[in-house]
Amino acid sequence: MMISRISIIIVLSCIITSTRAYDPDALQDLCVADKSHGTKLNGFPCKETSNITASDFFFAGISKPAVINSTSGSAVTGANVEKIPGLNTLSVSLARIDYAPGGLNPPHTNPRATEVVYVLEGELEVGFITTANKLFSKTIKIGEVFVFPRGLVHFQKNNGKSPASVLSAFNSQLPGTVSVAAALFATEPALPEDVLTKTFQVGTKMVDKIKERLATKK
Repeated sequence: MMISRISIIIVLSCIITSTRAYDPDALQDLCVADKSHGTKLNGFPCKETSNITASDFFFAGISKPAVINSTSGSAVTGANVEKIPGLNTLSVSLARIDYAPGGLNPPHTNPRATEVVYVLEGELEVGFITTANKLFSKTIKIGEVFVFPRGLVHFQKNNGKSPASVLSAFNSQLPGTVSVAAALFATEPALPEDVLTKTFQVGTKMVDKIKERLATKK
C-alpha cells in the first residue's frame, strides 16, 4: 500500500511538472536581471529593489522594421531578458522578424520555448517539421497567427514582392535559437568532416564548399 501511494505521488508530481511553464515559476513580484553580477545560475540574479526603475521593463526596439543586411534576407530583433531585464523569471518574451522580398528565416529551433507568430505586414510561407519528419506548412497573412511547437525545426519565408514582418511570442524569457545549418557547418571547433559526409552522403568538397559559404555569411 505504501509503495502504491508513493507511485501515485510520483505520477502526480510528473503531471504537475509537465503542465508548468518551461521557465521556473517566479517566487516574488519582481526579479529584475542584474546582468553585471558574476554569479552563474539558471537565469539572472535579482537587482537590488532600490535600483529598479521603469526603464527595466521598457524596450522600443521592435517598434519599427529592422535594417536587413543578412544574406538570408531577414532580421530578428529580440525583446527578451537580455534587452528587458524586468522579464527575468516571468517566462515570456517577444521578437520582431522582418523579411525583405524573398527573405527567409532559415530552418532553426527554439530549444526553450513554443513560438506563436502574428503577421504584422505581408504574407509568409511558414512551417515546422515533427520528429516523424512530417511537414506542417501554411501561408499566413496580416492578422493571422501560426504556432511552432517547442524544439521543432521551423522556418518562415516571404514569397512576396514586398516586405513582410511578424511579431513572435515565446513562453520563455530567453527561448534560444539553434540554426540548423550553422550548428552543423559553422561550429567552433568544427564537427568531424566524416560525420558530415556520412550524414549527408556527399564528398568532402561539397562539405568544404558549404562551410566556406556559411563562413562568409556570418
